[in-house]
Amino acid sequence: MSGIYLHIPFCRKRCTYCDFHFSTTFESYRADLLAAMLQELELRKDELKEPVQTIYFGGGTPSLLSPTELATIFKCIHAHFQVATTAEITLEANPEDINEEQLEAWKQLGINRLSIGIQTLSSETLNWMNRAHGVQEGIAAIQLAQKVGFSNISIDLIYGLPDLNLAAWQETLQKVFGLRIQHLSAYCLTVEPKTALNHLVQKKKLQPADEVLQNEQFLMLIELAKSAGFEQYEISNFGLLGYHSKHNSSYWAFKPYLGIGPSAHSFDGQKRRWNIRNNSHYTKGVGKNERWYEWEQLSADERRNEQILLGLRTKWGLPSSALETPWTQKENAQIEEFARLGWLTFENQHLILTDKGKLHADGIAAELFRVA
Repeated sequence: MSGIYLHIPFCRKRCTYCDFHFSTTFESYRADLLAAMLQELELRKDELKEPVQTIYFGGGTPSLLSPTELATIFKCIHAHFQVATTAEITLEANPEDINEEQLEAWKQLGINRLSIGIQTLSSETLNWMNRAHGVQEGIAAIQLAQKVGFSNISIDLIYGLPDLNLAAWQETLQKVFGLRIQHLSAYCLTVEPKTALNHLVQKKKLQPADEVLQNEQFLMLIELAKSAGFEQYEISNFGLLGYHSKHNSSYWAFKPYLGIGPSAHSFDGQKRRWNIRNNSHYTKGVGKNERWYEWEQLSADERRNEQILLGLRTKWGLPSSALETPWTQKENAQIEEFARLGWLTFENQHLILTDKGKLHADGIAAELFRVA
């Protein structure tokens, strides 16, 4: 499965917690940056060897693009790539950008999946997050998208928030599952360096939930999602049957994908490539001799380590057959220890994390890494 990811680095506001690459002052170079992305698509038209099965507009806030701008991007993609008629085409959208006219235009363009950034159902939390929408606006956006005919809707939620207790988290999840969505991505709040959130935490103006409460919220999420008919197919992702994100699933399955736009990453099975995290340098550099991207060839151990890290995150686990070399005696002993702790199981030659093990996923993977 081949996919194309397009990074749209534009946002109306700077969210307190966000460390993604974006800009809130982009109108002066907006057209030039989008033109550079079209040029990158043309330059890299031979890199995907199979028909494109997924197209994903991420960011940033891709719902800030006009229908005309989106149409131009789609025209370029279809001109240079073979796109499957059944391709999953996702647009990340913020509630404040969603209205009936926009939704109808997106449908006409072939967008068949929306990922809506709700984040929380607390007005107070939305305020300190510096989000541009309110609670009711978020709910109304979901309902309007359903009314217009979108039947594959994902929303984002964040837990481990300041002052989010278990009762409030339970209420949030019950309301969310009552909205008849098909997919949920839920992430624990992470305090990243160089963010406004980190500044607030350092100044003791906000205090994220402690690790015990975060773990309790995660386990409650798993339980309530299952009760609502959602399958946890990746640590942070839950979907109804038939509504797993095909695009993100290809990442976890170690499949090739093409990343277009500033800061976007690509992978061809052997090497990783990433574009420069600077809008001006990217725009001026694409197609010229300037260094607008970097790349690295993965060693055998690096490929193995990434397969372990990604595979263990999924419900299918890590198949031993995917690894180029078998487990060593020391690695097998470590696996047996994790099994004794109740953190993983070994089923049909697949290593699979238990719910308790998912709390330690990164640490388990790290213990199985091979380091030169």
